[in-house]
Amino acid sequence: MSRKELEEEIIRNYQRDEQVMILVFAQWCINYGHDPVELYARAYPGQDANPLLQQALELTVPKEESSEIADETLLGVLSLFGNDDLAFVVTEEIARRPRPQP
Repeated sequence: MSRKELEEEIIRNYQRDEQVMILVFAQWCINYGHDPVELYARAYPGQDANPLLQQALELTVPKEESSEIADETLLGVLSLFGNDDLAFVVTEEIARRPRPQP
């Protein structure tokens, strides 16, 4: 494999992994009753609509059909891709959840 082919393969892998990250974010939002587009816009107010997020929304399933996505899992995935602003907004939403009474 040439250097150029290797670089192209790395880019394709990163893009595929980025799509998975966005899908995990979108499904987490659906599972917890958040609007993924609104949270994304809060994290990145200067950006236009994210076409990858729109694609991911088409792949999400209703909460009842989804596996649980732990908060820590989502935050870890966002961290891997350097989405600190989005992780911050997600953390704010997690903190707003009512806490169970002992």
